[in-house]
Amino acid sequence: MKLSVIIVNYNVEHFLDHCLHSVKNALAGIAAEVFVVDNNSVDGSVEMVRRKYPEFHLIANKENTGFSKANNQAIKMAQGEFVLLLNPDTV
Repeated sequence: MKLSVIIVNYNVEHFLDHCLHSVKNALAGIAAEVFVVDNNSVDGSVEMVRRKYPEFHLIANKENTGFSKANNQAIKMAQGEFVLLLNPDTV
């Protein structure tokens, strides 16, 4: 595995959808994995990721653990040689 992409989300479903779409396209042909760590969003983000991006790893926290702790959750699971922390408003 070459790259692990980690995105922490909190109530920005619209931005996250655009971000994940662009990440999916950008990773075509690259050995990569994508983690979405959701910090207890109430806007439908978790359901959207499950429905539209089942190939990505979803960590659905039951509380808002904060940005750093959420990143660390995924970093512990990441298998990539490189880790990219990406904000959900990035396209």
